[in-house]
Amino acid sequence: MRMYDIIMKKRNGGELSTEEINFFVEGYTKGEIPDYQVSALMMAIYFRKMTERGTLALTMAMAGSGDMLDLSEIQGIKVDKHSTGGVGDKTSLALAPMVAACGIPVAKMSGRGLGHTGGTIDKLESFPGFTTALTRQQFIENVNRIGIAIMGQTADLAPADKKLYALRDVTATVDNMSLIASSIMSKKLAAGADAIVLDVKTGSGAFMKAEADARALAEEMVKIGKNAGRRTIAVISDMDQPLGYAVGNALEVKEAIATLQGKGPADFVELCLTLGSRMLIAGGKAETVEEAQEKLRKVIADGSALKKLAEFVEAQGGNADAVYDAELLPEAKIVRPIPAPVSGYINHITCDEVGICSLLLGGGRETKESEIDLSVGLVLCKKVGDYVEAGEPLAMLHANDETKAEEAKLRYIKACAILDTPPEKVPFIKAVID
Repeated sequence: MRMYDIIMKKRNGGELSTEEINFFVEGYTKGEIPDYQVSALMMAIYFRKMTERGTLALTMAMAGSGDMLDLSEIQGIKVDKHSTGGVGDKTSLALAPMVAACGIPVAKMSGRGLGHTGGTIDKLESFPGFTTALTRQQFIENVNRIGIAIMGQTADLAPADKKLYALRDVTATVDNMSLIASSIMSKKLAAGADAIVLDVKTGSGAFMKAEADARALAEEMVKIGKNAGRRTIAVISDMDQPLGYAVGNALEVKEAIATLQGKGPADFVELCLTLGSRMLIAGGKAETVEEAQEKLRKVIADGSALKKLAEFVEAQGGNADAVYDAELLPEAKIVRPIPAPVSGYINHITCDEVGICSLLLGGGRETKESEIDLSVGLVLCKKVGDYVEAGEPLAMLHANDETKAEEAKLRYIKACAILDTPPEKVPFIKAVID
């Protein structure tokens, strides 16, 4: 088998066989096939597309290119949740304890963030002493004992995807539905869950800006999961403004804690209930959405979800007292309002610009080597549809540097469109694809 023939076949519109896909994925992972040939193939796939069967074959080849996590020692049906990412997306921090308190084991591999805010692991490290450096045995024991464990993504999990994504990123071949879907799903399948619930974001702060593209990606991933023998459900949710009010690592942790205390923002609570209910159904703990949501509300009301978060933090070396005392979490030296320049209704918040404000303050990474300031970020005071008086706070800025604070303030003001008339209301949950 020759790489040249595979490239030419795809360039001419042919469908690659499973054997051909396995050949190039394995060869590229081992370093036996050069970048320039795989770049040519990625461009051919970009223009000629892939079939449903080909997309599944590529996903399985990437998933099998490294370790396939065996979670069979964990009792119960393991349900994983994945988000395509957004601004203020602290969902796992609240959702995992809620679901675990309902009896669904949460065994999750997460990464660090590269962009406007940290990833789930960065946010969890706001708890002093918290670590995700667990052995496989500790990981499994923690899930069986308390219902939750989160560990860092290993280098051996879908290594082919890491190499292919890095190549696609510099060859303008990222934006292909089959390649995006197979990249996400290869990691999810390698992580060993029995069922997968996907949170696919759409809007100015999402990877998929257009709702039609988000729906296409969701449908593609659900098909892959189904064809791989995993129950897979996708929720399409709005990311045209930040999720909740908090943007920034420790600030998002505080908002997740508030949510488990029954004081969460409406949109964030809605998302947790929507995703959590599907996780409970997939895990066999409820038969209907209504029944599942009632169980999730109950574990918030009786405090068991908050207690589960504290158990989880303590089990992974963190100071669980910070779950009950927010002052133990990192706090910025500068906290000041961003005043509204005029009166009117918030018609639009350019979501990705809010993310950049957090990045400018030090809350995210511009490179993998960047150090994150866990204490900085923004807490919105007004969201889309709210009325604001001139001089009233649009948001509260949390910073440790005056120059960065001023730059972020000006950028945030520009990100908010304030008009005389209120905007049209749009649904937060766009669709559920099962």
